[in-house]
Amino acid sequence: MLAIEEEITELIHDLLRPQRRSEGEWSGGPGPAMGPRMFGGQAVAQAVLAAAGEEQDGKLVHSLHAHFLKAGVAADPASYSVSTLSDGRSFATRRIDARQRDQLIFSMTASFHRPETGFSHQIEAPLSLDIEAALQALDQWSEKHRDAAASPVFGRLEKRPIEIVPLDPGALFSNRPREARTGTWMRMRQAAPADPVMQRALLAYASDMMFLRNALLPHGIGPGSNRVQAASLDHAMWFHATPDFNDWLLYATSSPWSGHARGLNLGHFFARDGQLIATVTQESLMRPRDGGGSK
Repeated sequence: MLAIEEEITELIHDLLRPQRRSEGEWSGGPGPAMGPRMFGGQAVAQAVLAAAGEEQDGKLVHSLHAHFLKAGVAADPASYSVSTLSDGRSFATRRIDARQRDQLIFSMTASFHRPETGFSHQIEAPLSLDIEAALQALDQWSEKHRDAAASPVFGRLEKRPIEIVPLDPGALFSNRPREARTGTWMRMRQAAPADPVMQRALLAYASDMMFLRNALLPHGIGPGSNRVQAASLDHAMWFHATPDFNDWLLYATSSPWSGHARGLNLGHFFARDGQLIATVTQESLMRPRDGGGSK
């Protein structure tokens, strides 16, 4: 267990601190993935931090729009180029391009905003905010399904810096069609700095976890299935508040639509007191390998 914790701590350090090579040029280290491909959330987080490293006026990222152009290699570092599209008193917009082996694999625009006060409202959490009940339910499920709990899927998730408690752990393995709606509790495995720049980058990293699968749930397709070619196409995120990711956050997710070999996913992060922290959307590729697909 100590070796895993040391690995996670090292990953957090690499994830939080991409190295600046020159003005507008940064290098981000590799990190764990579910396979040979680079984890999309890592590219998003490192791009956020690279862009934030060029921000000098105290503005914080409030929105980002990313496109995954080519599959990145999990074992390779990535280089990030940051350019300024606009820079005003309240807002600044930056473009971040990521390359591996001289190929453009990822492009993102990020908008930064100086904190202001204004009118406010929010939706309520659509799922229970009782983390203790979720932890107890996961323990009971793991006891009844020891083989599943010991599977490589859970093992690979344990190497991520984010601890997760799925509200429906059976959805990780079942091929039975389910409602396109679920939730996951998340927090940092090791305490992270309270700096709002770092906290927002970590949430961006986590926002790509347990997300794409929502569009697959109604079709009875589990993670890693050879029935479908799946990949993230684009990813957008809006920050409504700075998270405290050292505490539990609920990621309530759903898929309102799929079709034409694509699926749309929608998610909201809530703090334990019900505060809405962030909203996420993503469109994914979900191409049936047999050329078919359910209606």
